[in-house]
Amino acid sequence: MTAASAPAPTGITAFSGSAQTMSLVAFCAVATLILLLCVMTGPDGDDLDEFYTGYGSLSPLRNGLAIAGDYISAATVLGTGGVIALCGYDGVVLALSTTLSLLLLMFLLAEPLRNAGRFTMGDALARRMPGRSVRITACAVTIASLLPMMLVQLAGAGQLVAFILGFSNESLKTGCVIGIGALMISYAAIGGMKGTALIQIVKIVMLVGSGAAVAVLILHRFDWDPGALFTAAAQQSGAGPAFLHSGLQFTGHSGARLDMISSELTIVLGGACLPHITMRMYTASSARQVRRSLSWAVSLVALFVLVLTVVGFGATALVGRAAIGAADPRGNTAYLIGTRAAFGADVSTGETFLFTLVTTAIFLTLLASVAGMILACANSLAHDVCASWVRRMPARREMLLARFSALAIGAPTILLATLAQHHSLQPLVTLSFCLGASALAPALVYGLFWRRYTRAGLMSTLIGGSLTVLLLMPGTNLVSGSPVSAFPDADFNWFPFTTTGIVSIPAGFFFGWLGTVASGHRRAEEQRHQYEAVEGRILAGAVREGE
Repeated sequence: MTAASAPAPTGITAFSGSAQTMSLVAFCAVATLILLLCVMTGPDGDDLDEFYTGYGSLSPLRNGLAIAGDYISAATVLGTGGVIALCGYDGVVLALSTTLSLLLLMFLLAEPLRNAGRFTMGDALARRMPGRSVRITACAVTIASLLPMMLVQLAGAGQLVAFILGFSNESLKTGCVIGIGALMISYAAIGGMKGTALIQIVKIVMLVGSGAAVAVLILHRFDWDPGALFTAAAQQSGAGPAFLHSGLQFTGHSGARLDMISSELTIVLGGACLPHITMRMYTASSARQVRRSLSWAVSLVALFVLVLTVVGFGATALVGRAAIGAADPRGNTAYLIGTRAAFGADVSTGETFLFTLVTTAIFLTLLASVAGMILACANSLAHDVCASWVRRMPARREMLLARFSALAIGAPTILLATLAQHHSLQPLVTLSFCLGASALAPALVYGLFWRRYTRAGLMSTLIGGSLTVLLLMPGTNLVSGSPVSAFPDADFNWFPFTTTGIVSIPAGFFFGWLGTVASGHRRAEEQRHQYEAVEGRILAGAVREGE
């Protein structure tokens, strides 16, 4: 989602005064209710397991809802919906990649992660290689991978509220960013894991439920014929049959096909390994519960991808690609425009209520997404960094540190979001996924499955993969060289791809291998014996320490 200013929609995309009023009231009511529920469900004492994992007390269904809620961010709803509306087939492939990413987590990483870790990514990586340096580096990569995504969610909050409520005052937009940011810090600090899980559950139920109702209205307008919907979207896209074929999104250079493959691979690997997703594995009470939770999560995400596809194509078919692009060059308002267009010219009271549900669900998605990310960063900062400096830190003090860490992470994020809200923030979304795919994914795969993997290999993976992404990202075509880039008036596009994955993902795995080989045969053999000592715990589902 970007924060570029957009003109107010007109005609069929305009929102009535009653819809705007109901949306504002609903925003305030939901935010207040969620804060109250966080206070009621938050940890009372000084039990770290309650704050970090909620005692693993969530049922598979509720945990699956929470995982799906964490996974579907506002960037997914608005950004991917916009790509579907503007690029057709390429957007659908992008949406399907998100589901594939969750399947990868389910079948390859979920159970070993749950068995190896306790609270944070640092726990999982330090299971085999204990040490302060490992935990501090894991915390740094956790924050680096989630901070860009948090900026996108927060900076887009002002744009979203302005679009729905019809105002353009920059001070009001900045006020929205600050207010929403303060709410999200409160949710994470007060509610802990159970509180943020509750937000995610409410969010995903509202988002999928309201989106499915809109999808049904759109299909009804096309006589329940998906083929007619796709044909109409192609006709209104201005691209003709190309709208229903691969290649519309990645055009303008000779490596377009390779760029698409790189983007999809980055999403699949990065989405599965981002820390706010992996921390949900620790809330399950057993390996069997992890499998059942992810089964629910995959089903819900797949259902929402279907909903997003119908709404995205519906927006193009009913309004036209040109009107969507005029409202936002990246199409981030397409989901809302498609929702409004599904009602037709005359909007009934029931349809106004449905639109209110949709806007409230998206607003709650903004709140929930950043609350989960702040919690993941705060937990890592308190548990992996602060607690590692003090031997046998009291649980009450560590919990207090975790809550202050939420403020320490959230306050700078709010400030940066207010400064960045007038720029295209798509590179930040891509940066998060690239760091997840290039640093965290190789570290987890090697750390969980390679017997000879050494501490030097782990540090090389995390640092080398991250630096490769940070060096290559400024040269991509999302940063400069195009009208929709972050710096449209500049052109230092020396790496002509949308993501860094084509180079940085192999580099992350290579650095891990190189660091391990450079450690020497003796060190690798020592690590193999250490791994064999915990292999049963990691792979066979033995009871974790502290349970």
